[in-house]
Amino acid sequence: ATVSEPAQKCCAENIQPFLTSILEELMGPVSSGFAEVRSLFDKEVNEIIQDFQKTNDITKLKENVDQLGNLPFNSVKMEPCYLKVNLLQELLQDLKSRFKVYHIDFVVQRTQNFMQELMENAVYTFEQLFSPSHQADSAKVSSTLEKVKLRVLK
Repeated sequence: ATVSEPAQKCCAENIQPFLTSILEELMGPVSSGFAEVRSLFDKEVNEIIQDFQKTNDITKLKENVDQLGNLPFNSVKMEPCYLKVNLLQELLQDLKSRFKVYHIDFVVQRTQNFMQELMENAVYTFEQLFSPSHQADSAKVSSTLEKVKLRVLK
């Protein structure tokens, strides 16, 4: 009871007025990183579609879809996504001095973990919605791939 009122007053005067602007500032790199994840997934699936359109090889398509499962764990391909979030380091440094925000590395790492998890979920959903073994007509495979990709991106 003794601490509650001064703490609420302190938060109301020194933190709450800045929360909206802080969130907006932090969301820039976060949104940019997640947009990069989306773009990478889109690019990788487009390559699978283009490869299939050139070869019409269902076996190769299965291999490519299987390889897509490794995408979330491919640090080289995921690096551009992670780099977008590294801007949080700079933004959080300012918050650290103004609001005593600690564990900046933890915030960046957790955000990158969520990005990897999002990619895992996108790949898993894609694999579940598109099964090359169930595709009888190879003429419809490309359009099915495109539809599944758009569904996952949605």
